[in-house]
Amino acid sequence: MGIFGEPLPGNAQLGTRSQGQRGDMVRHELSNEDRQYRADFEACRLPPGELDHRGHIRLAYIYLASSDTETALVSIRAALQAYLRHHGIDASKYHETITRAWILAVRHFMEVSPVCPSAGAFVEANPGVLDASLMMSHYSPVSRMSPN
Repeated sequence: MGIFGEPLPGNAQLGTRSQGQRGDMVRHELSNEDRQYRADFEACRLPPGELDHRGHIRLAYIYLASSDTETALVSIRAALQAYLRHHGIDASKYHETITRAWILAVRHFMEVSPVCPSAGAFVEANPGVLDASLMMSHYSPVSRMSPN
């Protein structure tokens, strides 16, 4: 699938790897701080105010650097929903379409970026991923506002 889920020709699969200089596949890495951030998030220790757009992008990178796209989506969905429940935040704050779109967008940036040693380095190398309006160009307001 392409960046927004459209099928790729044939049986092509895009993973969490990016092309090396000579076409070799390289894997993005996680720092110890990234691993701790994921652990804190999954244990619901991150205060809701710290889970801003940058935090969501960091989580998408972390989950994608450690698993394939579908596994990352399933894992982040479950963790986000548990986080919302734990903090008493209305479940309607979770949006499947937007979550999937950002996972695919981050994956796209990972595929076209050289290997990064951490989520922070990835964001620094790809500042466009911090533009929250990125989805505005692809999804209609109706799609963005629907609960799915």
